[in-house]
Amino acid sequence: MKSDPHLYGLMAEFASPDMLLAATQRACDEGYRRVDAYTPYPVEGLDEALRFRRTWVPPLVLAGGVIGAVSGFALQYYVSVIAYPLNVGGRPLNSWPMFVPVIFEMTILVAALFAVFGMLALNGLPMPYHSVFNVPRFAMATRDRFFLVIQARDPKFDPDATRRFLESLGAQGVSDVPQ
Repeated sequence: MKSDPHLYGLMAEFASPDMLLAATQRACDEGYRRVDAYTPYPVEGLDEALRFRRTWVPPLVLAGGVIGAVSGFALQYYVSVIAYPLNVGGRPLNSWPMFVPVIFEMTILVAALFAVFGMLALNGLPMPYHSVFNVPRFAMATRDRFFLVIQARDPKFDPDATRRFLESLGAQGVSDVPQ
């Protein structure tokens, strides 16, 4: 059944983190994949219950580190060997041991930049607006309520069946989340 194109998903409200954790586990066990949870503080085990996929941040940081190291070496090689070669005390122009501090610093700098900007890009940040802000009760997510959202893009999403499923989990209320 095709869902309403103006519907982001369904939001269930829970009073305790244990209820949210059990509901999230059950939703994922039932086959829902586009599930997200919102809590006022970190809940132990929620990330495992949501079954977060592998992140691309570590490979991005590695790529940034390699790019930083290679560019640090290339910059010093160019300056010392090609652009302005100075023979000081008979040492070779490509004296790589003296390049190590700059290579190290460039590796750390570029890896850190890739980590920060990669994390922001992969998380879709900055995000000043999100559809869940359209639900008035969602303001309680910063105080004492716990919310589980199943998105309408989920392949298993059916508005009526999903609403009945969320209500069967012991939710205090189930709300439509408009786009």
